[in-house]
Amino acid sequence: MATISPVQRGLEDVVALESRICFIDGHEGRLIYQGYDIRELAARSTFEEVAYLLWYGRLPTATQLAELRARFGALRPLPPPVVDLIRRMPTDATPMDVLRTTVSALALFEPEEGKPGASSIGGAQRLTAALPTILGVFHRHRTGMPDLAPRPDLSQAAYLLYALLDRDPTELDARAVDVALILHADHELNASTFAARVTASTLSDLYSAVTSAVGTLKGPLHGGANERVMEMLDEIGTPDRAEAVVHQKLAQHERIMGFGHRVYKVEDPRATILREWSRRIGEERGNTAYFEMLRKVEEVVHREKGLYPNVDLYSGSIYSLLGIPHDLFTPIFAASRVSGWTAHVLEEYQDLRLIRPTAKYVGPTDLAYVPIQDRPG
Repeated sequence: MATISPVQRGLEDVVALESRICFIDGHEGRLIYQGYDIRELAARSTFEEVAYLLWYGRLPTATQLAELRARFGALRPLPPPVVDLIRRMPTDATPMDVLRTTVSALALFEPEEGKPGASSIGGAQRLTAALPTILGVFHRHRTGMPDLAPRPDLSQAAYLLYALLDRDPTELDARAVDVALILHADHELNASTFAARVTASTLSDLYSAVTSAVGTLKGPLHGGANERVMEMLDEIGTPDRAEAVVHQKLAQHERIMGFGHRVYKVEDPRATILREWSRRIGEERGNTAYFEMLRKVEEVVHREKGLYPNVDLYSGSIYSLLGIPHDLFTPIFAASRVSGWTAHVLEEYQDLRLIRPTAKYVGPTDLAYVPIQDRPG
């Protein structure tokens, strides 16, 4: 029998491919997009610049950035049959189900992606532009808000807020979401990105790959942790109760969401940045309760378990203060990560090899077939 390598559960520490898109240094707490540190990108760039960087491997010139912004504005409107499809969906549908179904349907109206294996930066731009529209059309449908206007004058972050809240955001609010989109744009071979690359490795089309990614992100072990964080804060209620509630949860062996990471052995650099934005938005709103509770939770969890916060700990508090419903947190994650998903899919097409790992079989190999009439009842 052939020798089988030791099983790495969850493919932990298995190097599956080479990529130029994203690098994580889990011991130093660094996240790099195409050579640029996430701290500098979050401080100085925009989501549009980062999307361009992920796709093309370089920062855009002023002209290229203006062209991409115009392209996003032009690609935001959905084909009328797709809008009609969303409006026919149940108003109590899970937004991630709506997003998965609509991304798949959108492929039918994308001529550049009309045949299996088609590879197109245009499709990547179309999906990145369209995801906020999909969320806006559905959320307005279920809440009875007015129909969504295209608004090509707005940045992706500002448009996302407008689509969901039906108001032009303040400069600070738009910048907070812009930073969040930058921080969530890519994260190497996370589960949803890997799912997208596996799909692309079969030479399937871009939309199928992104549909796979959305379905993977829907799983609560990948997306949705920031929703669970906000549920915990609702349970805590006030900062003075934070320590007691966390101790109780730890005593009951409950997992405290927003802490720990498969790759980072120190604090997630995205958490460091979002912590400051949680404070800023809380102070601007005159409501720092979320921030104060999270700081106390962070203190207790680190003291008791030695765990550091990850990207999910603070993002939900920012979205909540902006007025965004909890069930839209993971779809917003997708509206950012689609730029990274598509960058990885396009990279996969350039270095194509079917992704097909091996399983270690642990079942029997010598069972004898028993005729059905002789099998015990």
